Amino acid sequence: MRSTLSVLVENHPGVLARVAGLFSRRGYNIDSLSVSRTEDPTISRMTIVVEGDEVVLDQVAKQLRKLVDVIRVRDITNEPHVDRELILIKVNAESSRRGEIIQIVEIFRGRIVDVGETACIVEVTGDEGKINAIENALRPFGIIELVRTGKVAMQRGSQTVLVED
Repeated sequence: MRSTLSVLVENHPGVLARVAGLFSRRGYNIDSLSVSRTEDPTISRMTIVVEGDEVVLDQVAKQLRKLVDVIRVRDITNEPHVDRELILIKVNAESSRRGEIIQIVEIFRGRIVDVGETACIVEVTGDEGKINAIENALRPFGIIELVRTGKVAMQRGSQTVLVED
């Protein structure tokens, strides 16, 4: 089972290393990790996607809450939320096939952000399913290089994760 954790932490040097170390020491694998400053520059939000059964996920959350710099841990997997990823794909794009590539990119509401003689770079944002689909659609053209961000997620509505339920 994959879970998405929204973790608010103090925005200090070394916090990311302590969180990653916690996962490493306990042998848990992080599927995705994104970290950035929030609207409050003293706080950062980590979106962590981790796989494991319910016992493992409960243990991860408990261990995270014990870290001094952690303000709040919330499993938002089953709560209403919006999540997105970004993918950049460098794909073979000889002039005879560029029209096909452009059509695919438009279907996925992506953008071509760089064009060279024989390759182009495509940018697409969306949920995991959309990102997987564009990757699969462009694979027949020949993917030269690919990079994906981790998932970023935010709960829907006016509720903030700074307030305890």
